Amino acid sequence: MAIKKLSCLIFCLALLVTAARAQTDTVLTLQDAIAIALKNNYHIILSKNNADIAQNNVTLGNAGFLPQVTGDFSTSRSIQNTKQTRSDGTVNNIHGAKNSSTSYGPALNWTIFNGFLMFANYDQLKQLNQLGEVRMRDTIQSTLAGVIETYYNLINLNEGLKALRGAIAISRTQLRYANDKFHVGRASGLDVLNAQVNLNTDTANYLNQLQQFKSAKIQMNQLLVRNLQTDFSVGDTIVVDNKLVLGDILTKAESQNPSILSAQINKRLSEINLKQVKAGRYPQVSVNSGYTVSSSQNPAGFARSQNVNGFNYGLTASINIFNGFNQNRLEHNARIGIDNANINYKQTVLDVQAQISNLYVSYLSGLDLIKLGESNMAAAKRNLDISLEKYKLGNITPLEIREAQRNYLDAQSKFFAAQYQSKSAEIMLKEITGSINIQ
Repeated sequence: MAIKKLSCLIFCLALLVTAARAQTDTVLTLQDAIAIALKNNYHIILSKNNADIAQNNVTLGNAGFLPQVTGDFSTSRSIQNTKQTRSDGTVNNIHGAKNSSTSYGPALNWTIFNGFLMFANYDQLKQLNQLGEVRMRDTIQSTLAGVIETYYNLINLNEGLKALRGAIAISRTQLRYANDKFHVGRASGLDVLNAQVNLNTDTANYLNQLQQFKSAKIQMNQLLVRNLQTDFSVGDTIVVDNKLVLGDILTKAESQNPSILSAQINKRLSEINLKQVKAGRYPQVSVNSGYTVSSSQNPAGFARSQNVNGFNYGLTASINIFNGFNQNRLEHNARIGIDNANINYKQTVLDVQAQISNLYVSYLSGLDLIKLGESNMAAAKRNLDISLEKYKLGNITPLEIREAQRNYLDAQSKFFAAQYQSKSAEIMLKEITGSINIQ
């Protein structure tokens, strides 16, 4: 009686889980998930903002080409006691003399030559803008890759849940057969207990798989920046692109991989840095001009008040003659920086090529396992169906039916894993080449 109650409890639990899943009212397609991520994901928004900042910085004024014009104003006041002794010996005492001075006007300062530094600065700003765009595209591609991989992982886990629900149904049937045989004296109580243990084990496996599925849902909601408890269902098909060619992927990576592109830009930035440092060897020439209006009052002076206004202009030039050998040191370090950038570029290319090669091996292995898994799963299903009929007739033992059931579950698990392995490798290969299709 206790066994029957426990069996009923497990059966009800499985039904409740299945019903809860069936009540999910929102189907999330992959296209919908991508659209939501592009709109909401914080990493994408931040990378776009940073790219906008880098683009806004590319101006002639920021590079130093344009003049600086300021409006200046100054004023001062004082109250002084003054004692003056004139040349004829007379003394003039002034108490509480109020002195004032005011000046204002526009001033211009324009660096017209600084050793080509302004040209190097402008090139640097343009390269930083390109780097910002590369990083933005990289963030978008990596985020989309995360969304797509999580989506297919959900499909993989969901198919596993379907298989485990099938295993529970088979174990429940096996338990019913064992109970029926026990009641007519054709089986022992040990067979019933073994069938009950098998059902319990399958239910526990299902609950563990369900926990992983729910965790993957939370991860997807996090990527989509929405309520983490938002419930949804996913599709049931994983289609692997089986036409990827290693040579094409390596060629695309050279021109599209974000890490390689960033390393190329850093090479150019290191060369620009040397130009900026070399600018210190050239003279710095600036022109300045302005218009000043000033007035002053000084009761103790020979002129009680004075008003002046007029235009002023001039030229300033300077050159570094000696600065403690720092110029040579800075240029030497800049050349080392260029060498480091070249080495980093070569290392980056090598790392990307190695990553692509490893992923391509996993991709091909997954494709082979998919083909093998399809035939193996079909054979295991036929074997299980035949074994169930034989078990019903009493021609095989519970251990044999359990082995047939385990083989079928194992075949399903390996087939789903092969699909996900190959699809995951495909997604990562496309992410590396910056060619994830968002359509």
